[in-house]
Amino acid sequence: MRRFEGKVVLVTGAGSGLGRATAHRLVAEGAAVVVNDLTRDRAEATAVELDGEAHAIGADVADRSAVDAMFAEAIDRYGRVDGVANVAGIPFGAEGELERFADTIDAIAAEMAAGRPPSTRWDFFVNISDESFERMLRVHLFGTFYSTRAAARLMMEEGAGAIVNCASGAAVTGFPASAHYAAAKAGILGLTRAAATELGAWGVRVNAVAPGAMDTPMLAAAPPAFVAAGTAQTPLGRMADPGEVAAVVAFLLSDDASYMTGQTVEPNGGMHM
Repeated sequence: MRRFEGKVVLVTGAGSGLGRATAHRLVAEGAAVVVNDLTRDRAEATAVELDGEAHAIGADVADRSAVDAMFAEAIDRYGRVDGVANVAGIPFGAEGELERFADTIDAIAAEMAAGRPPSTRWDFFVNISDESFERMLRVHLFGTFYSTRAAARLMMEEGAGAIVNCASGAAVTGFPASAHYAAAKAGILGLTRAAATELGAWGVRVNAVAPGAMDTPMLAAAPPAFVAAGTAQTPLGRMADPGEVAAVVAFLLSDDASYMTGQTVEPNGGMHM
């Protein structure tokens, strides 16, 4: 099936994980893909893998001018952008956060393995710095806003287009050590719905995916005990392959989802319902 024959789709954060899987899926279905990541080298590493038309652009989505320049370059090369998948993201906002998260998880796991109720308490929230909170929002929420706005301006002129924003299960379910991440992802859901209410009249659809745990480099950095606990709480009993979520992104970008806008699809293995 080549649902994207003749179409151009821009994918942010395509250097790895879900973004990379989405780029592969779209090219396989006939799209010309603009592959973005933080650096051109990372974007190019994915672009050279793709069996089809692709163009790599390095840009920090947290930088408005870089995002605008990225879309201008895409237009210069292809003359149009029919779809956008906003996938770029980071797991933590500052150095040391992963280590503090891991230490707490390991302590809780050790206490439970010893048959004791955990006495270790979370203190991650009160130690999030202003800079970390702002960085998380800038990459996830501001980045999604900048890219969605730039795409919408182009698509409104064409009277058609589709945008898919990547949120997370953390946006709708509380997880420890994720206040800044969850806030950013929840903001993406609100942004998606608000944009959809305005852009639908211009023929532009805006939807979101809120995945559960995926087998990506981002999750690989998490403590094994955290991953094991999340998997155990998932009815399907496993993490998602990024390609499974990329299939949902491709569906929402395609004409098969032509009557869907403002929606959040949650491929999470049943972790929450």
